[in-house]
Amino acid sequence: MRYGPVSVDYQVRAARITDVDRLVALSHEAIRTSADGSPMVAADLLRQLVYLPQATVVVAEAGRDVIGGAVLALRPSVRLGGFVGTVDMLMVDRQHNLEQVTEALIEELLRSARNKGCTVVEALRPDDHAERSRLERLGFAGSAPMMRRMVGAGRTAASQS
Repeated sequence: MRYGPVSVDYQVRAARITDVDRLVALSHEAIRTSADGSPMVAADLLRQLVYLPQATVVVAEAGRDVIGGAVLALRPSVRLGGFVGTVDMLMVDRQHNLEQVTEALIEELLRSARNKGCTVVEALRPDDHAERSRLERLGFAGSAPMMRRMVGAGRTAASQS
């Protein structure tokens, strides 16, 4: 019996405190550790961010497994006319479809940014060409060190200069 390709649906939801350890494991040393090499500082901060209104922490699930996560941090900007969201962390389990999971996570962060009054979402411009191309396909543009995507209604790319 032959089976064709199977489509996997990814669900993106708000992170719970019980998801933090899995997010730290997925980060593969991308998040800072404490002086003694323990990731507890990052884990503790993530646990706090789950509850704070100045951040959005989301996870992607396949079945019941957390396979990715992202953090959007908010800051006010008078110059940009509202809040600015920064994609502070984005991680995906390499055993899953990197493109689809990244897109699902970013789209949820953008939705949250719009709901919280952000006019712009920024992300550090990745050094890796594939990661940078992925963000560009999702609407981010700009040069080092930051890439931006406008999210607020009524703001145009020309008006941000």
